[in-house]
Amino acid sequence: MWGLFSLTGQESVHCPHCGSMNVWKDGLRYTLKGDVQRYICRECGFRFSSRRLNDKALSKAEKQNRAAAYWSERPLPLAEGKALNEKAAGATETTQLNMSAKLIEFLWWMKKQGYKDTTIKGKSSRLRRLVKLGANLFDPESVKEILATQPWSDSGKETTAYAYDLFAKYMGIKWEKPTFKPARKMPFIPLEREIDDLIAGCNNKTIATFLQIAKETGARAGEIFNLKWTDIDFEGKTLRITPEKGSNPRVFRMSGKLIGMLEGLPRKSETVFGNYKRLKDLAKTFERHRKRIAYNLGNPRLLRISFHTLRHWKATMEYHRTKDILHVMQMLGHKDIKNTLIYTQLINVEGDEEYICKAAKTVEQASELIEAGFEYVCEFDGVKLFRKRK
Repeated sequence: MWGLFSLTGQESVHCPHCGSMNVWKDGLRYTLKGDVQRYICRECGFRFSSRRLNDKALSKAEKQNRAAAYWSERPLPLAEGKALNEKAAGATETTQLNMSAKLIEFLWWMKKQGYKDTTIKGKSSRLRRLVKLGANLFDPESVKEILATQPWSDSGKETTAYAYDLFAKYMGIKWEKPTFKPARKMPFIPLEREIDDLIAGCNNKTIATFLQIAKETGARAGEIFNLKWTDIDFEGKTLRITPEKGSNPRVFRMSGKLIGMLEGLPRKSETVFGNYKRLKDLAKTFERHRKRIAYNLGNPRLLRISFHTLRHWKATMEYHRTKDILHVMQMLGHKDIKNTLIYTQLINVEGDEEYICKAAKTVEQASELIEAGFEYVCEFDGVKLFRKRK
């Protein structure tokens, strides 16, 4: 099976028959003088050879072995070989066109079945990657071979297998899905001051506001990106989250800091972050700011903070504060408590934790501390003491 990958970024290769640069590698030919790279033109189907990849002299024994292998399988006559090459190229082209057509039909079927656009895009990306690697979507064994030989993680292989499993059901293809057991890793939980450093260091108001919302609500990045101005109640100081991935809707109370950041954003579109066309574009901008801030502060831990990291952090802090797993489940919008139980394992031993301690003498000071996430500990000499985990 010849490889299905482009030669972009490598040396320029032209078809000697039609001059096209749309050529793919077609395996190696082993000769007595070294290995020769074979190519196939995707425009006219012409096969040709390039220069030798290895010009070093072969030993006498190697020459004899290659000569024996060569003469044991004599090549076909020129005319017959050319006819077979043209037939194989035509058959391969037909298979590629059929797979592309069926893949488009499959994606449209997913759309009609009510699958989300993000899900459809993810499945399409996985299946097209299989095709580029040489898999025949009509042959389950070909797909299994690609999954077995790729250096992907078990999680990536499992996701790709699920994508093909849905395609196979649509096509009526019987196959036995391979079993992959991805290792479940504990999420990284940063310190609150590291999150605050990241927000303060963003000179882009939009990115800083996005991070502040993620910190206060623990919402998914997609839910925050789709936030509309009508979802924000400045008078009642509340923010409504429209769920994705089948989770539950939520309402959160906003801090004074977040309200001020939202009021400072321009309202040029229906959505709060409408100046970015895609979440991917916003994420790339965030990554550039994160890299700069981590370098300036000399803290490489900041590079491990992503949008979803703030969701993990919020859930962990809420469970630490309330010890109520059902409250955390409702806050995250989970429908299965199994997805929430992981946050019970992220709380450190009480004696190993570090806290920020604050004192309040008036009701106003106590209110500000509570709004900032501090919890009441005790009262000493008429002063109320509060604490918050670093």
